[in-house]
Amino acid sequence: MGALHVKGTLVAGGSVQTFFRSCCLCALGVLTQASFAPAAERGGFLFRSEKGYRSSTSQKKDVIASLPMARLTPQTQQRILSVAGSPTIYRRLPTQAIDCDPEMFTFLVRNAEVMVGLWELMGITSVQTRRTGPYRFEAVDGTGTKCSIDLVYGDPNVHIFVADGSYDGKMVTKPVRGRGVFVLRSSYATSGSGRTTVTGTIDCFVKIEGLGADLIARTLSGLIGRSADSNFTETAKFVAQISQASEMNTPAMMDVAYRLPQVADDTRQQFVNVIRSVSKRGWERNRKAKGSPTVVRNSNAVSSVSPSRQ
Repeated sequence: MGALHVKGTLVAGGSVQTFFRSCCLCALGVLTQASFAPAAERGGFLFRSEKGYRSSTSQKKDVIASLPMARLTPQTQQRILSVAGSPTIYRRLPTQAIDCDPEMFTFLVRNAEVMVGLWELMGITSVQTRRTGPYRFEAVDGTGTKCSIDLVYGDPNVHIFVADGSYDGKMVTKPVRGRGVFVLRSSYATSGSGRTTVTGTIDCFVKIEGLGADLIARTLSGLIGRSADSNFTETAKFVAQISQASEMNTPAMMDVAYRLPQVADDTRQQFVNVIRSVSKRGWERNRKAKGSPTVVRNSNAVSSVSPSRQ
């Protein structure tokens, strides 16, 4: 259990590990130092749909067919299909529904180093990140995992990440390389009180390179899958807690934002701005719920103060 206490604010991390262990499985370090929380079995590589069980092949085809390929460059399309077309491992992570401000959700999805910085402040990760471009960053976990991650497409409902990684830790006799495609889908529903529920899931396509890829997949896919399920669930909870803390204890969260390690100054400021926006929307929502009178300003009204003369 990890928690961050700052000026009365509690942001709980639970058994959360890093974004890279839940999303960037291509760098087999998902297996190292993992906290395997209990996760419900999902029938191996069969996934339940509205029409019952369906094969992973059918599921994969549906996901690929739904991707906005027309909006991507030919090079990016090839990067995606070279992995998703014939993955060593495919898994859909369990759907999560959280109470979260949409702007905060999108910001954290696109700036994973902010999450890693928060976890470092809490003392629950040793991952180091380095942003190498507006939509690209690299990460190492100190135990043999290295990966680079590109956000190749993003809109409010779909984000597509393409990753290249390697693992050279104690669990293998020689380095293992892999590539991954991760499709995050999200939808939003607003309640009568004005609060937003964000529902999301991730489709993971991982291609392990080398002669032993199939053996690795058969031997370790269940372990990798359960770890990914658990970490995605805990990460989703943490995102919700960040949003709620931003709304209820804004000064403390802003203080945390300015002290984040591994985060560029401009990204810290963006995080602060998002925290302020979340706080403002929360205040307005509470005011409406309490039935406070609304102040109306008429822009056409004549000012009682005469303009100064030159």
